[in-house]
Amino acid sequence: MTLLEVITKAVANHELPGSQLEHPIILNPDNIFLNLKPELEGASAASLVNPVSGWQISEVDTYLIDSGKKFHAKLKRKLKDTNNFDKVEFIGILNPYLEKIGEKVGISTRINRSDSGYTQGLIEKVGFLMGRDVASLVLEACISLRIWELVETLIVHGLVDHSSYSNLVMRLATEKRSDLLCLCVKYSPDLGSSELLCILKYFLCPPKDAYGSMGSVRMEWESQALLAIEKASDENLSRKKLCLAKEASILLMVAHDGFSVSELCLHYLLASSNIDEVILSSSISKLNGKELMGLIRYLGKWLKKFERFPQVGPCPEASFGLGLKACDWVPKLEVIVQCLGLVLDENFSSLVLLPKFQEELRSIEGVVSTLASEARYCCSLANVVKRFGS
Repeated sequence: MTLLEVITKAVANHELPGSQLEHPIILNPDNIFLNLKPELEGASAASLVNPVSGWQISEVDTYLIDSGKKFHAKLKRKLKDTNNFDKVEFIGILNPYLEKIGEKVGISTRINRSDSGYTQGLIEKVGFLMGRDVASLVLEACISLRIWELVETLIVHGLVDHSSYSNLVMRLATEKRSDLLCLCVKYSPDLGSSELLCILKYFLCPPKDAYGSMGSVRMEWESQALLAIEKASDENLSRKKLCLAKEASILLMVAHDGFSVSELCLHYLLASSNIDEVILSSSISKLNGKELMGLIRYLGKWLKKFERFPQVGPCPEASFGLGLKACDWVPKLEVIVQCLGLVLDENFSSLVLLPKFQEELRSIEGVVSTLASEARYCCSLANVVKRFGS
């Protein structure tokens, strides 16, 4: 079968989303193109199109596709009856599948099978060899069986397909997995507006039993702040890196101190590349009164921090230069002011009637006036000051 025939057949037999694909992995083109030969002897080199023959998927790719289909069918059948399918049985069929596809492509995992993180290690090493449909079904199984450490591994290593994030976010919110919701924001480059709204509402008004899974988030911010302090006092660093470490330590101190653990989770959302003015405006318009007040208090804290520490600013070099990854997740002043401006634009007439809202306005009115000098960097700040004056 020629390459054109393969493409034509794939288009003609287009299947519905969610169904198993005929070629669910990215094919290795190296061996395929090496075997292609012109169908016509002495074909003109000047011709734009010359038919070729010899199109054939490599043996390794064929094995990965076939083994993936068999594993997918088996796991799908098992998931139909989760009452008789548990974590032990799932791991018992997942590990051999990952081991075999790893061996087929010559990847040595060098992980001891007796290690508690053996399955996680396999996913890290050879998970990318799973097809999209297989990875999505593995994710579904991990969620259904509440194997959260594997869900984390799939998220962190980019093995969650875009189409799976909507269901994933909703399930994690239902299961009160705050830490994994933060990972979704950090590692997904294209979360949809509905997922972002769900996460925003969740962290603005967290359920009472959601705080238990937020502990790791605070610990991460604290460890990064302590690491920045250590770097700032390390005499072995160059003068340039010492200055960078001091800037980063102040930035992380500002981002950590005075914020509740749920507000630390909000940092990720407002610092995310997924957020823009359109999505912010859409999300804010769907918040209730309690959620809006929580957002205004959070934004007010940031404004007061920026007033007290005017030297604080983005420090991206500290992330890759000093290993201070948290610096990438500190919201910028522009985003904070933009968000506050959208809150007031969308809800001022209704919020102004609330006594608590008036108190919040008075507490940050002076702060906004002081920060007005930064208006050239924050295009919507002038609108915010005008709202306060009206």
